[in-house]
Amino acid sequence: MIDFSDVEAAYSRIHSLVKKTPLIQSKYLSDLCGGQVYLKLENQQITNSFKVRGAMNKLLSLTPEERKKGVLAVSSGNHAQAIGVAAEQLKIPAKIFVPKYTPRNKVDKIRKYDVTLEIFEGDYDETELYARELSKKSESIFVSGYNDDFIAAGQGTIGIELADQLKSVTDVLAPVGGGGLISGIAIAVKTLLPNTRVIGVQPDTNPAFHASLKAGEIIDVELFDSIADGIWGGIEKGSITFDIVQKYVDEILLVREETLREAIKLLWKEDKQKVEGAAALAISPILETPSDYKDKVIVAIMSGGNIDEELFQQLIK
Repeated sequence: MIDFSDVEAAYSRIHSLVKKTPLIQSKYLSDLCGGQVYLKLENQQITNSFKVRGAMNKLLSLTPEERKKGVLAVSSGNHAQAIGVAAEQLKIPAKIFVPKYTPRNKVDKIRKYDVTLEIFEGDYDETELYARELSKKSESIFVSGYNDDFIAAGQGTIGIELADQLKSVTDVLAPVGGGGLISGIAIAVKTLLPNTRVIGVQPDTNPAFHASLKAGEIIDVELFDSIADGIWGGIEKGSITFDIVQKYVDEILLVREETLREAIKLLWKEDKQKVEGAAALAISPILETPSDYKDKVIVAIMSGGNIDEELFQQLIK
């Protein structure tokens, strides 16, 4: 299991290559709950997503021999763009597979990078299974979006930043898919701000991590469509993130799909922040049960801003 020294090492590697994203207070959300709500703006990160932190840390860790063999990744969009940026900067060959349901805006953004892109006729789990088999045959390095020590440590650099930006925090709210983001953040936050609660949020349409924690092991659950497409999918068996979340994360909450839609609209209307569904998860518990956050100091991780433009326009209207 990785520890804070791994997150510190990641920060040393990547801090000059990624943005230190702003932390702003949301007056609307603060007034709503009677606390202080801050937004950590990873939607303003390079590629408009936190994913570049982990991707850059992973690719920087590769040996010269591994770099020559190239990397393979599967993504519904944000991880792919992050691999694209890192691979271009480090001149590493990269091949990206995306599931067929990936939003067009994300596919178009991936095409801007010097990577080989393939759209696979299957869901995320099927696409990943195919890509992993191909990586074994080609000896390319498979780069998971979450199940990787260097990926999780890279995402944890967000925790180092927010602890520097705000010295007293009671709760950190972060979206959860495979757990890479919250794993790294939780390790950093629990080290630097040990009295802070770290809370994960999933849509009730995609409760894989929530159900697995309840069961005490990684299990398969039925998944339904969600506008939080960036965190859609199950958890890989044996994922490093499961043990980390068990140890460091205080709770994972489920929120309603309709709350995500309202959250996206409110973040734009009140704070002028354009976010995707996964990012909207982080403020959804405040919208559903504002009294739970009275007198608290909350940091909500705005994980990304790559929302389909047509969907965004529908929601804000």
